[in-house]
Amino acid sequence: MHEITSKQGFICDMDGVIYHGNRILDGVREFVNWMVENNKKFVFLTNSSERTPHELSMKLERMGLKVSPDHFYTSAMATAEFLHSQKPGCTAYVIGEGALIKAMYDKRIYMNDINPDYVVLGETRSYSFEKLEKAIALVNGGAKLIGANPDTVGVTENGIMPATGALIAPIEIATGKKAYFVGKPNPLMLRHGLKLIGCHSADIAFIGDRMDTDIIAGIESNVETVLVLSGVTSEEEIESYPYRPTYVVSGVGALLK
Repeated sequence: MHEITSKQGFICDMDGVIYHGNRILDGVREFVNWMVENNKKFVFLTNSSERTPHELSMKLERMGLKVSPDHFYTSAMATAEFLHSQKPGCTAYVIGEGALIKAMYDKRIYMNDINPDYVVLGETRSYSFEKLEKAIALVNGGAKLIGANPDTVGVTENGIMPATGALIAPIEIATGKKAYFVGKPNPLMLRHGLKLIGCHSADIAFIGDRMDTDIIAGIESNVETVLVLSGVTSEEEIESYPYRPTYVVSGVGALLK
């Protein structure tokens, strides 16, 4: 694994790579400590739009891992960045948690439920028929439909929950308009990560646990990929995809061995 450990930087997925729910995975502390001690540049990417970098930092701290907020980049931030680049000063009707709304405000995108430029969806537990009805009317009225990520389900301690892709589907069906998704596997997310750590694509490796979002995003961004088997993908499943990761390891700790 010398080729990987000699890289200048690392972009890592979180769930299934760093933790499961509220449990840090084996070898993660050693890997993060190794990155810090060797002055590696690194950023944790997450398709979830529910938490701010500060909240993600606190979550890891509760698990005994100290990582400052500037090492996190979320699909909420990528979505706000994308809208800002498309139409600076635009407005949006947002169905999502506080982290998504904060990311919008940070890019001077303000809330508008009358005639917004965009309707934006992220993970939320406050989904309602009223909000759905409003979103459909606004999209039919000309607002562009944006999803923070295309994930259809998320895994929680209580089992499976519908994620952004599932929540946005009724709006797509009712309006006949397809959403544009900003999160992985869209390479935009990974390119934002590269910009954040100031590395060239040849100088980093991307570590993820999903073939259909992480590894494909890495391939399409022309970076070397590491699939960890500590998440949702088994070694047998790799063969069912028409592309392969550069490396396959049991978990991030194995990269140091």
